[in-house]
Amino acid sequence: MKQRVEIEALLAHSGSEEQRLASFALLSLGVLESLVAGTISASGAVEVFFHADNCLYVRRQLRHKIADDIMGRGVQLPDIFDALPVEQAQQEFQREIAAIRTLCLTLLDDQQLAA
Repeated sequence: MKQRVEIEALLAHSGSEEQRLASFALLSLGVLESLVAGTISASGAVEVFFHADNCLYVRRQLRHKIADDIMGRGVQLPDIFDALPVEQAQQEFQREIAAIRTLCLTLLDDQQLAA
């Protein structure tokens, strides 16, 4: 998958803030599943989803701490493999994936409660 995902374009017609946040969480979960399945690499995920334009959109338009944390963690995934030995990097990568997944689910739960 080499096509960049533009969150702004995808969420432009999503309606309410709650709908945009829920859609963002679902998109993020899809990217995580692709990472876990090996369909994309950590650096590929940054190129496709966790890139600067999306990070800025989330920070400036969604303005939600959890959503911003998801993007921040996602953009750092390739650094794990640059900084750590392979085995340790793989363990830390799995921990980060689990943390991002938890944040996504928390965001979905928060939006369900707000609705």
